[in-house]
Amino acid sequence: MERDYKYKKYIPQYYNITDKLIDEKVRQGHGEKIAIYYKDKVYTYKKLQGMINRVGNALHMLGVHMEDRVMLVMNDSPEAVASFFGAIKIGAIPIPINYMYTADDFRYLLNNSRANTVILHEAYKDELYRWKDKFLYLKNNIVVYPESKNGHISFWDLVNGCSDELDVAYTTVDDMAFWNYTSGSTGVPKAAVHLQHDVFTCLDNYAKGVLGLNADDIVFSASKFFFAYGLGNSLFYPFGVGGSVVLMPDRPMPDKVMETIETYRPTVFFGIPTLYASILQINNVEKKYDLSSLRICVSAGEALPKEIFYEWKKRFNIEILDGVGSTELLHIFISNRPGDVKPGSCGKIVPGYSARIVDDEGKDLPDGEVGTLLVKGDSIAAYYWRHHEKTKTSMLGEWFNTGDKYYRDKEGYYYYCGRNDDMLKVGGIWVSPIEVEEAILSHPAVFQAAVVPYKDENDLIKPKAYVVLKNGYKPGEELAREIQMYVKSSIAPYKFPRKIEFIKEMPMTATGKIQRYKLR
Repeated sequence: MERDYKYKKYIPQYYNITDKLIDEKVRQGHGEKIAIYYKDKVYTYKKLQGMINRVGNALHMLGVHMEDRVMLVMNDSPEAVASFFGAIKIGAIPIPINYMYTADDFRYLLNNSRANTVILHEAYKDELYRWKDKFLYLKNNIVVYPESKNGHISFWDLVNGCSDELDVAYTTVDDMAFWNYTSGSTGVPKAAVHLQHDVFTCLDNYAKGVLGLNADDIVFSASKFFFAYGLGNSLFYPFGVGGSVVLMPDRPMPDKVMETIETYRPTVFFGIPTLYASILQINNVEKKYDLSSLRICVSAGEALPKEIFYEWKKRFNIEILDGVGSTELLHIFISNRPGDVKPGSCGKIVPGYSARIVDDEGKDLPDGEVGTLLVKGDSIAAYYWRHHEKTKTSMLGEWFNTGDKYYRDKEGYYYYCGRNDDMLKVGGIWVSPIEVEEAILSHPAVFQAAVVPYKDENDLIKPKAYVVLKNGYKPGEELAREIQMYVKSSIAPYKFPRKIEFIKEMPMTATGKIQRYKLR
């Protein structure tokens, strides 16, 4: 049966993301508009199109064909943007990968994806090739800087020798376009296979419909393009509206992020809760940096604690719009709105998506009751590559099982309660670790907190908290007891953490999510 596309009226049957996002802007006369700000350079849409076409021609020359996988291990940069769109334009499948992975991770991902080509920045070459004899399918190694050596192809030597004219591949709305690997917060990363049309569901419903992005916006995302949140922020959304993007190749350290905002004066900023919390730890941050160019701040990755929301608004007079997204749905599908924020909630369902909260039998639950969140929308990945069983249990027809626990209040706002396997049953009552963590985080000494189950001397499940302290505070039994009593007075007493262990840092995914399974 033919799928019912909401956007079929203006998405032609033969269709390619690169043509729509980049080539169309040039055809419409916007070729001299700045597309990318990068270090001390600017790249117009016309210049970017030429780079994309050269990359596509270079891949053709190396024997990369339609649906061949091209793995990208790259900083946020013009080369990365050109490589991503250049692959899509010829019908190949780009796969952005976390450049902070280890050699073992790279071996797994290259062999799992069967990528025959990798494009990478020089800094990651040694780590990636540590297991080069174990790569089963890799043929082409393209390195950004320096010139060719040791069997590697120099990106610029290759690309500069190619034409800046390229015909778009014969792709359709239902062709594979790119893959995103999940962050691995619950185990092995899985490749979510996204199709050519997925981008525009997110672009129209969230970027335009919720954020009101337009051609005058300059977007800056501290979250990197190698995962879905950053990919939408930096590549799909600014180009989709004919705006501009600021690319920062460096790791998103708080001072560097704030300096970038001051330098380029973006209007929209995307971050994660951990980064917002770290920025607020900078002494007199609101006096040190000028954020007056920003009209919107967005957070995703994990639920934004309301204490961070209030402190950010107090310091900068800007609301943070918390939202929920996933690799499988490509971007945010539940969100707070400008002028319509309920701190502590993840917001309301984004137009174009539907959500259900169900019990273990799949029956819908009333408002106020905690259950599993199912989401429906046309940006859902087609399947997980080489994970058949996980596809069957997660892709439920038109619905996607997020595996997350939520409840919805009577006004339609959604509240995150943790992963299905994070929930604790204490004294026969379900306890959300998120609620306990929020209570701990409101203590003035606490920077980060993660709550996991442990068994007491009677083999009964109780909450245990791992805590990272703010600068200037020292761990100790007295502070642990103070935090316990503080939590007892803030929420139902049976939920307080029976143990508190102070640690220097949390195990985190590259997307800023705490890896609670490691703590468990």
